[in-house]
Amino acid sequence: MSKIISLDTSYAGTLELPTQHAKQILTQIRKREIEGADLLGWLHLPHQSKETIEQIKAVAQQLRTSCSHIVCVGIGGSYIGARAIIEALSDAPFSNIEGGKAPILLYAGHNLDEEYLYQLLNLLEGTTFGIVYISKSGNTTEPAIAFRFLKQLLEKNVGKEKASELIVAVTDSKQGSLLKLAQKEGYTTFHIPKDVGGRFSVLSPVGLLPIAIAGYDIEDLLAGARLMEEQVGLEVDIEKNIAIHYACLRNVLYRGGKKVELLVAQTPRLHSLLEWWKQLFGESEGKNNQGLLPHSALFTTDLHSLGQWIQEGDPLLFETIIHIQESVKTLSIPSEREDIDQLNYLSDKSVSWVNQQAIEGTIMAHAHRGVPVLRINMLQINERSLGALIYFFQIAVTFSCYLLEVNPFDQPGVEEYKKNMFTLLGKPEYRE
Repeated sequence: MSKIISLDTSYAGTLELPTQHAKQILTQIRKREIEGADLLGWLHLPHQSKETIEQIKAVAQQLRTSCSHIVCVGIGGSYIGARAIIEALSDAPFSNIEGGKAPILLYAGHNLDEEYLYQLLNLLEGTTFGIVYISKSGNTTEPAIAFRFLKQLLEKNVGKEKASELIVAVTDSKQGSLLKLAQKEGYTTFHIPKDVGGRFSVLSPVGLLPIAIAGYDIEDLLAGARLMEEQVGLEVDIEKNIAIHYACLRNVLYRGGKKVELLVAQTPRLHSLLEWWKQLFGESEGKNNQGLLPHSALFTTDLHSLGQWIQEGDPLLFETIIHIQESVKTLSIPSEREDIDQLNYLSDKSVSWVNQQAIEGTIMAHAHRGVPVLRINMLQINERSLGALIYFFQIAVTFSCYLLEVNPFDQPGVEEYKKNMFTLLGKPEYRE
């Protein structure tokens, strides 16, 4: 069987991996005898029912044909996974230019920047737009504020009755203010499985609906995740499981003194995927004064800023490079008779080939300096490979956390800033 994702450790050095510990963890997960076992529902998301898929596709098509713009409202895991897939597959950076194919997909509720929200509302003034509001509770501050503005604008633009047809809620099935509002207003609703946390939800309606709205093949995305499950799922032995192998490598590098993992992409199309990965690993692993700091870079761009630091700065990091083996589009470098810029030695070579040689030379230089380099190989960027990559990282982070003996699925640390913020805002239940 051809492997959709592979792991190259030839520049990682010789490391003794915590294989026995990983085997114990695998046994505990299989038996659901481990902390956080009630939030392992994401393991089964690649096997969405045909009925659910058809419902998602139908709602996506209805919004696509009814709206000039569609706004996805959410933050963190309710937003970044879908954006990561959409931007990886889009003709970035030109996909959202006015005059392109409709609808234009926009985002809100992922920050509290007043200027951003003002400009978004100004853009949507007088238009027929759709809203996909993704929140398990409906109480998260940033998206709740954005949705209130957007809902009122949409009702002003098209009327309350029509607006209710253009708003879709993705939320909890039994409780929460968003569910209550959706039932009151008659919004189309999809449910977030109760055993799936936000940052593990991209293969649920949380991610699938926006991805389908953007026009991409969600069935192929899930097919890729199922293929990855055959490589890294719970039934695969430790010795053959590359996601667990990656987790073990991360663990031994961390215990050996590395404090930062730099995830590197070779194309700007993967920028939001790097952001999704940072949330997945940072929020899952950073507990009990432990965990690698997840950082990211785009090569070759960031070689002109971070390159010097990596080569000769504090040796506290290792690199993981997402290596795309084939480019879908090809541009060959033209020749010029006078060759004033001295580039004719690259004539007829593709830009992607030049990029690959630059990355390869960088890996060699960093490894020679003593920076361990891991490489995750993908043939191309498409729905299938991205679905596989999502599942790979979710398995890997789960084992990474359990190797540190922390729960991958909670985030108690974020409550501290929220308490302070709500006190400062004067939220009633936080008043003395």
